[in-house]
Amino acid sequence: MAVELTQVAAAHVANEIAKRGTGMGLRVSTKKSGCTGFAYVVDYADSVGPSDRVFESHGVKVVVDEGTLSQLDGMTIDFVKTNMLNEGFEFRNPNVKEMCGCGESFSV
Repeated sequence: MAVELTQVAAAHVANEIAKRGTGMGLRVSTKKSGCTGFAYVVDYADSVGPSDRVFESHGVKVVVDEGTLSQLDGMTIDFVKTNMLNEGFEFRNPNVKEMCGCGESFSV
């Protein structure tokens, strides 16, 4: 089981943590949301709990709680710029069975 960052995403996260001045990595989970079922939740990881799994990509830690790991296992997170104004994380999750029309939620 693993969740990984691309080199571009890892560099972005490392830069943001450096600007923030604290944090040990990126925390990724899911929540019930939208018309299809789940949405990704991304935040800084400031600590690791007993039910967390930690993965490392390009020197950056990715923290995932065991409760959502089965939904995220095998996922690659990239950081993309779609034009001069829009940028953000792109999730390549092999577990997704269906996405809603707006792309905000998914089912596994």
